[in-house]
Amino acid sequence: MTAGEFRAGNIFKMDNKFFMVVESLHVSQPRMAAFVRAKIKNVETGAVQEKRFNVGDYFPDVEFVRKELVFSYEDDGVCHFADSESWEETLVNKDIAAEALKYNQEGIHFTFTSVDGKIISISPPTFVELIVAQTDPSTAGDTVKNALKPAIMETGINVNVPMFVNSGDKIKVDTRTGEYVSRVQ
Repeated sequence: MTAGEFRAGNIFKMDNKFFMVVESLHVSQPRMAAFVRAKIKNVETGAVQEKRFNVGDYFPDVEFVRKELVFSYEDDGVCHFADSESWEETLVNKDIAAEALKYNQEGIHFTFTSVDGKIISISPPTFVELIVAQTDPSTAGDTVKNALKPAIMETGINVNVPMFVNSGDKIKVDTRTGEYVSRVQ
């Protein structure tokens, strides 16, 4: 793969480390060589950096495996995930799964990405539907355009929601950003 082919979610190897493309922008300016400005994430450390690549920079293809697993339970800092078809169990340190588990609900399938047998990322679905456990009630006069208020979801995470959302409402949340998307009827 070349840097010119970078898309969000691509995984590549550079300096014997695996990186995931968070976002990329192809830049071409008059009288200058085109380049790619990319935000990349070290999959082992989680460190994100912005880097400039020549369009033709080549990176060897990375063989990775993606599979969907369901969270079973946690025991002494170890999370147990199961394949919903074969019931094969995968054990993961809670530190690695903590970010994804913020959106855990019954029946949610998490996408595991592994390279060379090592898990490099655990991702919840892009959108999840959560019930608002607690938020302040709206009051007359709260008509400021795009006004948001904090709300605590059933999973314990905080999401800023519009003023018309009340406790007990079900909302759609984007797990990539942790932001409110819409109310679910």
